Amino acid sequence: MKRLLAIVCIILIVFTLGACSDNKGSDDPEVRTLKVGFDAEYPPFGYIDTDGSYAGFDLALAEEACSRLGWKLEKVPIAWDSKDKELETGNIDCIWNGFTINGREDDYTWTVGYYDNSIVMVVKDDSGIETLADLAGKVVITQASSSALAALENDRPELTDTFANLVETADYNSAYMELNSGAVDAIAVDVGVANYYMSSQTESYQILAEDIASEEYGVGFLKGDTETMYTIQGVLLEMAADGTMDEIAQDYVDMGLVAESLVFPKAFQ
Repeated sequence: MKRLLAIVCIILIVFTLGACSDNKGSDDPEVRTLKVGFDAEYPPFGYIDTDGSYAGFDLALAEEACSRLGWKLEKVPIAWDSKDKELETGNIDCIWNGFTINGREDDYTWTVGYYDNSIVMVVKDDSGIETLADLAGKVVITQASSSALAALENDRPELTDTFANLVETADYNSAYMELNSGAVDAIAVDVGVANYYMSSQTESYQILAEDIASEEYGVGFLKGDTETMYTIQGVLLEMAADGTMDEIAQDYVDMGLVAESLVFPKAFQ
Protein backbone atom coordinates (compact mmCIF):
# COMPACT_ATOMS: atom_id res chain seq x y z
CA MET A 1 0.00 0.00 0.00
CA LYS A 2 2.82 2.43 0.86
CA ARG A 3 4.52 1.69 -2.46
CA LEU A 4 1.23 2.19 -4.30
CA LEU A 5 0.67 5.54 -2.58
CA ALA A 6 4.21 6.62 -3.40
CA ILE A 7 3.69 5.76 -7.08
CA VAL A 8 0.40 7.65 -7.14
CA CYS A 9 2.08 10.70 -5.56
CA ILE A 10 4.86 10.64 -8.16
CA ILE A 11 2.32 10.41 -10.98
CA LEU A 12 0.35 13.32 -9.53
CA ILE A 13 3.52 15.42 -9.24
CA VAL A 14 4.50 14.70 -12.85
CA PHE A 15 1.04 15.61 -14.14
CA THR A 16 0.96 18.74 -11.99
CA LEU A 17 4.33 19.93 -13.31
CA GLY A 18 3.22 19.16 -16.85
CA ALA A 19 0.03 21.14 -16.39
CA CYS A 20 1.95 24.09 -14.98
CA SER A 21 4.29 24.00 -17.97
CA ASP A 22 1.39 23.80 -20.43
CA ASN A 23 -0.43 26.70 -18.76
CA LYS A 24 2.60 28.97 -18.80
CA GLY A 25 1.45 30.66 -21.96
CA SER A 26 0.34 34.08 -23.11
CA ASP A 27 -2.46 34.27 -20.53
CA ASP A 28 -0.27 33.39 -17.54
CA PRO A 29 0.13 36.51 -15.38
CA GLU A 30 3.43 35.10 -14.11
CA VAL A 31 4.98 35.27 -17.59
CA ARG A 32 6.98 38.44 -18.13
CA THR A 33 6.27 40.63 -21.15
CA LEU A 34 9.15 42.44 -22.84
CA LYS A 35 7.87 45.56 -24.59
CA VAL A 36 10.31 46.34 -27.39
CA GLY A 37 10.23 49.80 -28.93
CA PHE A 38 11.18 50.02 -32.60
CA ASP A 39 10.87 52.15 -35.71
CA ALA A 40 8.46 50.40 -38.08
CA GLU A 41 10.01 52.16 -41.07
CA TYR A 42 13.62 51.10 -40.55
CA PRO A 43 14.20 48.04 -42.75
CA PRO A 44 15.77 45.53 -42.51
CA PHE A 45 15.90 45.99 -38.72
CA GLY A 46 12.22 46.83 -38.23
CA TYR A 47 9.40 47.24 -40.75
CA ILE A 48 5.82 46.34 -41.65
CA ASP A 49 5.73 43.11 -43.66
CA THR A 50 3.46 42.51 -46.65
CA ASP A 51 0.91 40.78 -44.42
CA GLY A 52 0.76 43.79 -42.11
CA SER A 53 2.77 42.21 -39.30
CA TYR A 54 5.85 43.76 -37.73
CA ALA A 55 9.09 42.12 -38.82
CA GLY A 56 12.82 42.72 -39.09
CA PHE A 57 16.20 41.42 -37.99
CA ASP A 58 16.13 43.04 -34.55
CA LEU A 59 12.57 41.91 -33.91
CA ALA A 60 13.55 38.37 -34.91
CA LEU A 61 16.39 38.51 -32.37
CA ALA A 62 13.95 39.73 -29.74
CA GLU A 63 11.50 36.94 -30.58
CA GLU A 64 14.19 34.29 -30.18
CA ALA A 65 15.45 35.82 -26.94
CA CYS A 66 11.95 35.91 -25.43
CA SER A 67 11.26 32.36 -26.58
CA ARG A 68 14.36 31.12 -24.77
CA LEU A 69 13.44 33.03 -21.63
CA GLY A 70 9.79 31.97 -21.68
CA TRP A 71 8.74 35.62 -21.96
CA LYS A 72 6.08 37.22 -24.13
CA LEU A 73 7.21 39.76 -26.70
CA GLU A 74 5.21 42.91 -27.34
CA LYS A 75 6.33 44.84 -30.42
CA VAL A 76 5.67 48.54 -29.87
CA PRO A 77 6.15 50.81 -32.93
CA ILE A 78 7.30 54.27 -31.85
CA ALA A 79 8.13 57.64 -33.35
CA TRP A 80 11.91 57.69 -33.19
CA ASP A 81 12.13 61.21 -31.79
CA SER A 82 9.79 60.15 -28.94
CA LYS A 83 11.82 57.09 -27.91
CA ASP A 84 13.10 58.58 -24.64
CA LYS A 85 9.60 59.53 -23.47
CA GLU A 86 8.30 56.07 -24.39
CA LEU A 87 11.05 54.49 -22.28
CA GLU A 88 10.73 56.86 -19.33
CA THR A 89 6.94 56.39 -19.07
CA GLY A 90 7.22 52.59 -19.19
CA ASN A 91 5.40 52.25 -22.48
CA ILE A 92 8.42 50.24 -23.64
CA ASP A 93 11.11 48.30 -21.75
CA CYS A 94 13.89 48.79 -24.27
CA ILE A 95 14.79 50.27 -27.63
CA TRP A 96 15.87 47.51 -30.01
CA ASN A 97 16.02 48.64 -33.61
CA GLY A 98 19.34 49.60 -35.14
CA PHE A 99 20.00 51.63 -32.00
CA THR A 100 23.43 53.24 -31.93
CA ILE A 101 25.48 53.13 -28.74
CA ASN A 102 28.12 55.66 -29.80
CA GLY A 103 27.44 59.11 -28.41
CA ARG A 104 24.66 57.76 -26.16
CA GLU A 105 26.79 55.66 -23.80
CA ASP A 106 25.67 57.50 -20.66
CA ASP A 107 22.02 57.95 -21.63
CA TYR A 108 20.88 54.32 -21.37
CA THR A 109 21.85 51.00 -19.84
CA TRP A 110 23.27 49.11 -22.81
CA THR A 111 24.01 45.57 -23.82
CA VAL A 112 27.38 45.24 -25.45
CA GLY A 113 27.31 45.98 -29.16
CA TYR A 114 26.17 43.21 -31.50
CA TYR A 115 26.39 44.87 -34.94
CA ASP A 116 28.98 47.13 -36.58
CA ASN A 117 27.41 49.86 -38.66
CA SER A 118 28.50 52.65 -40.96
CA ILE A 119 26.65 55.88 -41.66
CA VAL A 120 26.77 56.67 -45.35
CA MET A 121 25.52 59.21 -47.83
CA VAL A 122 23.07 58.12 -50.54
CA VAL A 123 22.43 60.07 -53.76
CA LYS A 124 20.55 59.39 -56.98
CA ASP A 125 22.69 57.56 -59.49
CA ASP A 126 22.49 60.36 -62.04
CA SER A 127 23.10 63.21 -59.57
CA GLY A 128 26.72 63.80 -60.53
CA ILE A 129 27.67 63.67 -56.84
CA GLU A 130 30.63 61.35 -56.39
CA THR A 131 32.29 62.44 -53.12
CA LEU A 132 31.35 64.09 -49.83
CA ALA A 133 33.05 67.24 -51.10
CA ASP A 134 30.50 67.37 -53.93
CA LEU A 135 27.76 67.95 -51.34
CA ALA A 136 28.87 71.55 -50.88
CA GLY A 137 25.85 73.76 -51.55
CA LYS A 138 23.48 70.75 -51.59
CA VAL A 139 20.45 69.89 -49.45
CA VAL A 140 20.92 66.81 -47.26
CA ILE A 141 18.16 65.02 -45.34
CA THR A 142 18.27 62.56 -42.44
CA GLN A 143 15.99 61.17 -39.74
CA ALA A 144 15.26 63.35 -36.72
CA SER A 145 17.02 62.26 -33.50
CA SER A 146 19.06 59.70 -35.45
CA SER A 147 22.71 58.77 -35.05
CA ALA A 148 23.26 60.05 -38.59
CA LEU A 149 22.06 63.49 -37.50
CA ALA A 150 24.30 63.36 -34.43
CA ALA A 151 27.28 62.33 -36.54
CA LEU A 152 26.78 65.21 -38.95
CA GLU A 153 26.23 67.81 -36.25
CA ASN A 154 28.75 66.62 -33.67
CA ASP A 155 31.39 64.55 -35.44
CA ARG A 156 31.46 66.09 -38.92
CA PRO A 157 30.54 69.79 -38.48
CA GLU A 158 33.15 70.77 -41.07
CA LEU A 159 31.23 68.71 -43.63
CA THR A 160 27.78 69.80 -42.50
CA ASP A 161 28.75 73.48 -42.70
CA THR A 162 29.24 73.08 -46.45
CA PHE A 163 25.62 71.99 -47.02
CA ALA A 164 23.06 74.47 -48.27
CA ASN A 165 20.69 72.95 -45.72
CA LEU A 166 20.39 69.92 -43.42
CA VAL A 167 16.76 68.77 -43.27
CA GLU A 168 15.22 66.46 -40.66
CA THR A 169 12.34 64.09 -41.33
CA ALA A 170 10.35 61.61 -39.24
CA ASP A 171 11.46 58.45 -41.10
CA TYR A 172 13.64 57.27 -43.96
CA ASN A 173 10.74 56.34 -46.19
CA SER A 174 9.89 60.06 -46.28
CA ALA A 175 13.55 60.87 -46.87
CA TYR A 176 13.67 58.67 -49.98
CA MET A 177 10.45 60.22 -51.27
CA GLU A 178 12.09 63.64 -50.92
CA LEU A 179 15.20 62.42 -52.74
CA ASN A 180 13.14 60.88 -55.55
CA SER A 181 11.19 64.10 -56.02
CA GLY A 182 14.36 66.18 -56.25
CA ALA A 183 13.55 68.19 -53.12
CA VAL A 184 16.85 67.08 -51.55
CA ASP A 185 20.15 65.97 -53.00
CA ALA A 186 21.34 63.32 -50.55
CA ILE A 187 20.35 61.20 -47.55
CA ALA A 188 22.55 60.50 -44.53
CA VAL A 189 21.54 57.02 -43.41
CA ASP A 190 22.78 53.75 -41.89
CA VAL A 191 24.30 51.44 -44.49
CA GLY A 192 21.86 48.58 -43.80
CA VAL A 193 18.89 50.82 -44.53
CA ALA A 194 20.68 52.20 -47.58
CA ASN A 195 21.28 48.69 -48.90
CA TYR A 196 17.61 47.83 -48.40
CA TYR A 197 16.40 50.76 -50.49
CA MET A 198 19.08 50.06 -53.11
CA SER A 199 17.65 46.57 -53.60
CA SER A 200 13.93 47.21 -53.13
CA GLN A 201 13.13 50.36 -55.12
CA THR A 202 13.00 50.96 -58.85
CA GLU A 203 14.99 54.18 -58.54
CA SER A 204 18.76 53.92 -58.97
CA TYR A 205 20.90 55.10 -56.06
CA GLN A 206 24.56 55.36 -55.27
CA ILE A 207 26.25 55.04 -51.88
CA LEU A 208 29.24 57.36 -51.70
CA ALA A 209 32.50 55.55 -50.99
CA GLU A 210 33.39 57.70 -47.98
CA ASP A 211 31.61 56.82 -44.74
CA ILE A 212 30.38 59.63 -42.51
CA ALA A 213 30.99 57.65 -39.32
CA SER A 214 31.27 54.14 -37.87
CA GLU A 215 29.21 52.94 -34.93
CA GLU A 216 27.84 49.93 -33.09
CA TYR A 217 24.28 48.82 -32.40
CA GLY A 218 23.11 47.62 -28.98
CA VAL A 219 19.89 47.17 -27.03
CA GLY A 220 19.17 50.22 -24.87
CA PHE A 221 17.28 50.04 -21.57
CA LEU A 222 16.22 52.71 -19.10
CA LYS A 223 19.23 53.95 -17.18
CA GLY A 224 19.71 51.66 -14.20
CA ASP A 225 17.74 48.67 -15.50
CA THR A 226 20.77 46.39 -15.32
CA GLU A 227 18.79 43.27 -14.40
CA THR A 228 16.81 43.17 -17.64
CA MET A 229 19.82 44.22 -19.66
CA TYR A 230 22.05 41.42 -18.36
CA THR A 231 19.28 38.88 -18.90
CA ILE A 232 18.86 39.85 -22.55
CA GLN A 233 22.61 40.19 -23.08
CA GLY A 234 23.19 36.70 -21.73
CA VAL A 235 20.66 35.22 -24.16
CA LEU A 236 22.18 37.15 -27.07
CA LEU A 237 25.59 35.72 -26.21
CA GLU A 238 24.06 32.22 -26.20
CA MET A 239 22.48 32.88 -29.59
CA ALA A 240 25.82 34.00 -30.96
CA ALA A 241 27.68 31.03 -29.50
CA ASP A 242 25.31 28.41 -30.92
CA GLY A 243 25.09 30.09 -34.35
CA THR A 244 21.45 31.17 -34.09
CA MET A 245 22.23 34.86 -34.45
CA ASP A 246 24.05 34.28 -37.72
CA GLU A 247 21.25 32.01 -38.97
CA ILE A 248 18.69 34.75 -38.30
CA ALA A 249 20.92 37.31 -40.02
CA GLN A 250 21.03 35.21 -43.20
CA ASP A 251 17.26 35.66 -43.56
CA TYR A 252 17.78 39.41 -44.01
CA VAL A 253 20.90 39.53 -46.17
CA ASP A 254 18.81 39.96 -49.34
CA MET A 255 17.20 43.00 -47.68
CA GLY A 256 20.54 44.72 -47.11
CA LEU A 257 21.75 43.33 -43.79
CA VAL A 258 25.52 42.81 -43.71
CA ALA A 259 25.95 39.50 -41.86
CA GLU A 260 29.70 40.04 -41.64
CA SER A 261 28.99 43.08 -39.46
CA LEU A 262 27.70 40.96 -36.57
CA VAL A 263 30.02 41.53 -33.62
CA PHE A 264 29.02 38.66 -31.31
CA PRO A 265 29.66 35.75 -33.72
CA LYS A 266 33.20 37.02 -34.40
CA ALA A 267 34.02 36.50 -30.73
CA PHE A 268 33.29 32.78 -31.07
CA GLN A 269 35.21 32.09 -34.28
